[in-house]
Order: sequence, then C-alpha cells, then structure tokens
Amino acid sequence: MRRKILEVIIIFIAFILQCTVFRLISLGNVVPNMMIILTSAFGFMNGKKEGMFVGFFCGMFTDILFGSGLIGLYTLIYVWIGFGNGLFNALFYPEDIKFPIVLIGVSDLVYGFVYYVLTFLLRSRLDLGYYMLHIVLPEAIYTIVVTIVIYRLLLYFEETMELREKQEDME
Repeated sequence: MRRKILEVIIIFIAFILQCTVFRLISLGNVVPNMMIILTSAFGFMNGKKEGMFVGFFCGMFTDILFGSGLIGLYTLIYVWIGFGNGLFNALFYPEDIKFPIVLIGVSDLVYGFVYYVLTFLLRSRLDLGYYMLHIVLPEAIYTIVVTIVIYRLLLYFEETMELREKQEDME
C-alpha cells in the first residue's frame, strides 16, 4: 500500500514538473513527456499491472487538466502503454539503461501516433508527416534526453522500495 501511495505522489510531482518547470525550458514549444517516462519505466520494471496502474493515474491527471472534451482518452492511451511496457518485464535488468531508453522512446512515438489517429485523423486532418516530424519526433527526442536522468531516479526508488519490502517481510 505504501508503494502505491508513493507512486501516486511521484506521478503528481512529475505532472506538476511537466506543467510548470519543463514548460519554462521547452525547446521549440516541445516539452518532455514525464507521464510516458513514468508509465513506461514502472511497467517495464514491475510488469503489466503496475504499468497499467501508473498509466491510469498519469492518464487521469492529464485528462483532468488537458482533456479536450474527451475524458478518458489519455487514460486509455497511457494504460495501453503501461501494459505494453509491462510485457517486457522479463527483460528488465537494472544495470541496462539502453533498452529502457529505447522502450520509452518507442512508447512516446506510439503515444504521438495514437493521439494523432484518435484526435486528428478521425476528423479528416491528414497531415501525418508534418505532425510526426514537427511535434512527435522532437518530443520523443527531448523525452529520451530527460529519461537518462529521470530513469536513474526511478531505478533508485524501485530498489529502495524493494529493499524496504524485503525488510518488512523478514520482520
């Protein structure tokens, strides 16, 4: 239970950072997607259920603040991403940072494409090339750069929580 509460607090802090601090350091109106980083990382480290849990809360925070009339759209996308990353849990090794970075980058690209399909393509806005080149790709690159720092912090949190849970089990 303590783990879930701390995860929701981490999600809230990351959401606040994404909406405030990272907006100030945006590059070409592109902000790294902290919610993708959290959803992908927790799914990858802990499995499908954990990825879906984190994805649900990341999506709900985003829906509540940015949902443009479609409450649940972000939640659905983030839950899918959490589930998809959770499928790779068996390949998780704490020492390896390359695979999680690739997974987070792919997750951000998938997020951008799915968001485009569900919001623009269904309304006959067919400029996919422009959207992918000028919005999705720069966001994915910026997210990958920020992931290098954030992933280490999340890994430290995960190791600390596992150690604490093992100590509690021994008592």
